[in-house]
Amino acid sequence: MITRIAFLGAGNMAKSLIGGLIASGHPTDALAASDMHADQLTELSQQHGINICTNNLDLLDYDLLVLAVKPQQLQAVCHELAPLLMHRERLPLFVSIAAGITTDTLSRWLGLDCAIVRTMPNTPALIQTGATGLFANANVTAAQHEQAEQVLRTAGITLWVKDEAMLDAVTALSGSGPAYFFLFMEAMVSAGKNLGLPAETAQLLTLQTALGAAKMALESDVDLAELRARVTSPNGTTEQAIKSFQQAQLDHTVAQAMQAAYQRAQKLADELGEQA
Repeated sequence: MITRIAFLGAGNMAKSLIGGLIASGHPTDALAASDMHADQLTELSQQHGINICTNNLDLLDYDLLVLAVKPQQLQAVCHELAPLLMHRERLPLFVSIAAGITTDTLSRWLGLDCAIVRTMPNTPALIQTGATGLFANANVTAAQHEQAEQVLRTAGITLWVKDEAMLDAVTALSGSGPAYFFLFMEAMVSAGKNLGLPAETAQLLTLQTALGAAKMALESDVDLAELRARVTSPNGTTEQAIKSFQQAQLDHTVAQAMQAAYQRAQKLADELGEQA
């Protein structure tokens, strides 16, 4: 049976997931999106031929509703849906991609103890190379687990966590992680230029090296420490660079940065959860 999936919000992440679903063979007539911005809906309709509307309430008959609006807008959307949900015999599965808003908060806003999957995708999901953490509340069935995973798998890998609090750790690692790598690559490009390389050469070498290292790590049957050791010849150039990183306590810097992100994720969840 084909899952009928609707997106409440037609921003970049929704577009990426819709494109991924269609590329994986999901029928366009089983997909829909709503948004207050008519131009975004028109673009989706022209590009993919899916159903579009400007009223979220028109999508309540779908099997799965992806809450794809900004976190600051989600409370209003839930309050809009709540009165009609009360009178329905069959409720949809809600899949939230809004950062920081817990399943308990969503249930309170929706006014019902609904089946909710909360997810934490990252920006590479926009090009189908993302990493997404997922948590399901107790109301989600085995079939709905698979339905939610079907949606997020189109954007990259998916990993379930059993404790919702662990999504804060996912946020600190993979959610914010792309920015860490961008920062490190910025530093490498700048250092390459300082060593005399043309800016374009330094950037291309940096980006390809990052891509190659990640691909090797994904496809290798050994751990990261072994891969590093294989590149680090005794008394060689790489060894000198690694020693410099270690003397600067790179591992401590990374741990400290991720702890700061983790604590901020917890605080944001508390702040958003305090809303009425």
